[in-house]
Amino acid sequence: MKYVSTRGKAETLDFEDAVLAGLARDGGLYVPEAWPEFSEEDILDLAGLPYAEVAARVILPFTGGAIDHETLVDLVNRAYADFAHRAIVPVRQIVDDRWLMELFHGPTLAFKDLAMQVIGLLFEHILEKRNARVCIVGATSGDTGSAAMEAFKGRERADVFILYPHGRTSEVQRRQMTTPTDANVHAIAVEGDFDACQALVKAMFNDHAFRDGMNLGAVNSINWARILGQVVYYATSSVALASTGPVNYSVPTGNFGDIFAGYVAKQMGFPVGRLLIATNENDILHRTAQTGRYEKAETTQTSSPSMDIQVSSNFERLVFELTGRDGAAVAAMMDDLATTGAFSLSQGQLDHLREDFDSARIDQQRVKETIAGILSDTGMVIDPHTAVAVAGAQDWTVEGPVVSLACAHPAKFPDAVREATGQIADLPPHMADLYDREERVTVLANDLATVQAHIRRAVSR
Repeated sequence: MKYVSTRGKAETLDFEDAVLAGLARDGGLYVPEAWPEFSEEDILDLAGLPYAEVAARVILPFTGGAIDHETLVDLVNRAYADFAHRAIVPVRQIVDDRWLMELFHGPTLAFKDLAMQVIGLLFEHILEKRNARVCIVGATSGDTGSAAMEAFKGRERADVFILYPHGRTSEVQRRQMTTPTDANVHAIAVEGDFDACQALVKAMFNDHAFRDGMNLGAVNSINWARILGQVVYYATSSVALASTGPVNYSVPTGNFGDIFAGYVAKQMGFPVGRLLIATNENDILHRTAQTGRYEKAETTQTSSPSMDIQVSSNFERLVFELTGRDGAAVAAMMDDLATTGAFSLSQGQLDHLREDFDSARIDQQRVKETIAGILSDTGMVIDPHTAVAVAGAQDWTVEGPVVSLACAHPAKFPDAVREATGQIADLPPHMADLYDREERVTVLANDLATVQAHIRRAVSR
């Protein structure tokens, strides 16, 4: 299994090098040269297996022999050992053929843990084999940062620097990033929005002297391993619920990584039906699906801050598919985005997108109503991101089971939950003292040189 860049000019890499590289040197994102395909028998064999075993079987074909099955099973079992639910990703019925897939039972209470816990051990495995170390830089709109810190804290071969938008996350999200005491993890609050943080990270990777000198690595969803770790729960849930036909998914969507994982599962042969791009008021992807025009606008702060994004990095991976894997065409579109703030899909490309995807835009009032309604109807408390998915699914006319992705624990967004329901979801015991912990954070200007200088000073050598 080899990996190619979506922009067509970077060196083709094997699995381990693609994982460590994160972003391709031509600015593109790595994807497999071809999608592994599971036979109907392969898929049926997964029914009833423990989640970790399914994960190992799904991930293995993408490794190209770099990791054997036994080692991978051990790695994944260790990654999920401390999850709060034995099923790892339980699926709960809302009503009739509508379901909620709970992705928040990991240590930081968000879906990012499902891939990040695997990545932490995967990086460790590769770096020990190579006797190397890495400086990881990442941008977060809320949840990736704490998941990365949790996965890499205390690891001898990695320093982690997470950039997040100053004042634009929930208090719980912020404190999860600013309270770890391990010396190898660092929180940087950037004076700007998430797109500014993401642009800084991409600029650091595109500064090849800095990249090589610091041996940069990435754990944002620009890293292929992040997507791969998320494919697994589409596999497990689709196998479990597909007795009446393909399973459809409503996905709260910001950076497009989580929903792209569903697309990958479908390419592999899993019984995945249609995928709903559910956005909040930051609706660039909804507008694109409706019109074919991908055009940036001002970022709006909402009650679902992890989705307050205008530049959805992983959409580039889908564009690569829509163009027939034409790297030059993708590069031209990304150049247009960089220079004009927009690009357009052809009618054929838009039609191709619509073969698999629908879209919806959910405003904050609807989010509030949905949180209250689900509590009243089912007794379940959901967070605002999950509410975007559930509301989108309520309006969606589609055949077969519909699974809404519950991407975060409601306790991560107490203000939004309290405003909608009058209740506060309690933090789990391991986080009960979060508000009492001392914070450790550096606030920096939205300036590449300033951020790079800080990382040079703080990195362990």
